[in-house]
Formats: sequence, structure tokens, C-alpha cells
Amino acid sequence: MLVALLALLAGAARAQKFEGLADTPPMGWNSWNRFACDVNEQLVREVADAMVASGLRDAGYRYVNIDDCWQGERDARGFIQPDAARFPGGMKALADYVHARGLKFGLYSDAGWKTCGGRPGSRGHEFQDALSYAEWGVDYLKYDWCFTDGLKAEGAYLTMSQALRQAGRPVLFSLCEWGNSKPWEWAQKVGHAWRTTGDIFNCFDCIKDHGDWKAFGVLQILDLQQGLRAHAGPGHWNDPDMLEVGNGMPAHQDRAHFSIWALLAAPLIAGNDLRNMSKQTLSILANRELIAVNQDTLGVQGLRHAVRDGVEFWFKPLAGGDWAFMALNRNPQPRRLSFNWVAEDVRDDVSRRDAALATTRYALRDLWTGGAAGDTGRALQAELPGHDVLVLRLTPRP
Repeated sequence: MLVALLALLAGAARAQKFEGLADTPPMGWNSWNRFACDVNEQLVREVADAMVASGLRDAGYRYVNIDDCWQGERDARGFIQPDAARFPGGMKALADYVHARGLKFGLYSDAGWKTCGGRPGSRGHEFQDALSYAEWGVDYLKYDWCFTDGLKAEGAYLTMSQALRQAGRPVLFSLCEWGNSKPWEWAQKVGHAWRTTGDIFNCFDCIKDHGDWKAFGVLQILDLQQGLRAHAGPGHWNDPDMLEVGNGMPAHQDRAHFSIWALLAAPLIAGNDLRNMSKQTLSILANRELIAVNQDTLGVQGLRHAVRDGVEFWFKPLAGGDWAFMALNRNPQPRRLSFNWVAEDVRDDVSRRDAALATTRYALRDLWTGGAAGDTGRALQAELPGHDVLVLRLTPRP
């Protein structure tokens, strides 16, 4: 028995995350931003149906993830049970329902004694919980960082990563430690994505102070990504938190928010009510040309090239020699843009790519209108409304 236990522990020490689960940023839906603790199995079934019926599944969204408050109590042996009042059919049946629709199923837990919502956390039960997730058919685990008295993040997340590996079912592991211990420096072998900031909320340019913690708007989250792009790539992504598209911001701010996440190669995890979204919200979430930028196989996070008069100019190298370009107006008022392509020196040290704009002419395609927008032989002139974006794809001309 002792020999077998030592062999198991040795195997766990060597275990790493499952490869091949996030070669491009994960896409899906999570319950927290819109529903918080108000979750139940009927909601999850309806969201799964809506993801299919709306066309979002076919656009690339795959994961249906239940965030906090699905947990009930632990049984006499210490195994976690779902809240029987909210999930009377159990998690295995719910996962089967999601899988039958060509989707994947995700859950939430916490490295501490309790989750942020006060439900049982995984501390001391990591291997038990991983076995339960495997038996239920879980494909994605978001792992939070509340009530973690005395724990070191790297060790705590490594423990759960090993537990998932030992349980044997491939699970995409999303670390939600809020960036406090710089997970981008150590988590590449532990998980597939790691949060880089505290929580987002549905505001474009503001901070909400909760006393002992703060929530951030889109622009504040964006600013916290500076210096991190070298750590992102296929299988390991910086995560600036879930999308707030469709949760109350005006359409132009939702459009800018989605564009920023696309250029950042961020996970695209919708957080709205998919069952009751407007056509406008759906058109933003389902913009396949922006999704293609996000899901580009080169896997390079965008770089901020310049800031002029409150307008940021971003470039993202794409596979095959294309580039994505974004002009982001941070001002609430409109700005007149003038961008002379041939005079700009756009080089990316991460991908070792040079756009060579002075010698290469690129055709331009507007990714929000879907139309041709000339080429880089002429300077870009445009009026950009406040808190809005212009996103172009640059394709070398023959």
C-alpha cells in the first residue's frame, strides 16, 4: 500500500496541465457577470440551447460554465455535492445535456476554505473534487482565490492542476488569482489561462470601490495588461476577465470592449443572458472577422504602437502575413484620425515580425462594416466617435 501511495504521489509531482485544450483562446459563456449566485440547472439548460440556436456555438463559443454558488455541502466522505434545490438532477445529467448539444461543460471552485460566495472551497479536497469533476464530465475549471489564508498561489494552483491530471479527464484549467502573484511568470505549465486583474464590471471607464477590493471598467482592465504580452501564446493566455457585452453598456462601448479583447488574444467568455439578448448584442458577440483575429493560430497578443491625443493605435500580427489594426478612442468626445501608414515603423519583438509599411502595400478591410476600406498607399483619415473603435485587417497585396 505504501509503495502504491508513493508511486501515486510521484506521478502527481510530475503531472502537468493537459495540452492541446487551448491552442487558441477559449470561447464560451459564464454565469457570473449577469446572474452572480442566482444559478440553477434550468438556466444552464436554457443557455446551452440559446448558444446553439443563436449561432454562437457555430461561431466558436463552446464552453457553458457555471460560476460560484452551485455547491451544496460535502458528504460524509468529503465529496462535494451540488446544491440539491438548484440542481436536483445532479451535475452528471446537466453535463450530458450540454455535451449532447455539441458544447462543453465548466464549473467553478476556489483554492481556499470557501468560495467567494461562501460555498465550500477545494482546500484539502483537491483530489476528491477533481475525481468528482471527472465523473461528472467537466471540461473547464475556473479556480478562484478567496479565503486562502496562508496559501501560496503557485503551490495551491499546482496542487489542483496535478489533481485534475491524476483524475484523468482533460480539463481546461483557468486560474483566477487576480494577478496578485504574477501568475504569467509561473503558470504556463500549470494552467491554460490566468487572470491578470481583479474583477471587471459593466462600465467602460471607471472603478467601483468595494472597500477591501475594487472592480474595474474596460479601459482600466486594458491598462493593466501592459508588459504582459510576451507571456501569452498557444496553450497559455493572459485573461483580462470575462466579457460584459450585452450587460448595459451602449453598443459602441460594447463594440470597443469586444475589439480590445480580440486584439489582446483574450479568452472570449460571454457574460450576458444569451436567452434574451438583442440583435445588436448578438452581432457583436458573433462577429466572425473579429473572432478570427482573436483565434488566429499565430497566437500573439496585440501591441500598442502609439497614443496620440487620447487615441491608441494597436497592431496584432496574424498568421500568413496579415495584421490586425485597431484605433481606440479613449476620449468621450469624437476625434479626427490621421494615420500615414508608410511613415509608421511597426515592429513586433514577440513575433519578430516587421509590417514593413513603407515598402509593402496592404489591402484594408473594415471588420465592423465588413467592407473594403482602401489600402495603405493612402493615409487613413477618419472621424472616430468617443469610446469607439476602428478595426481593420491588413492583407498584403500581390
